[in-house]
Amino acid sequence: MTKVEKLERDVAALSETELAEFRRWYAEFDAAVWDRRLAADVAAGALDRFADEALAEHRAGRSRPI
Repeated sequence: MTKVEKLERDVAALSETELAEFRRWYAEFDAAVWDRRLAADVAAGALDRFADEALAEHRAGRSRPI
């Protein structure tokens, strides 16, 4: 049995209360993982191209207030 299969089995066996607690924990965990990945991408310059494109579009007058 793989780790994922074991997790699936264990999650399926949770009570409604335990499942709600797990959902809350996992949402926080997943958001923290996402934040770390985004911070790493920003630090590595992986998003610079998108920022440069957006700024060029704005300078060319192809943007509008939101």
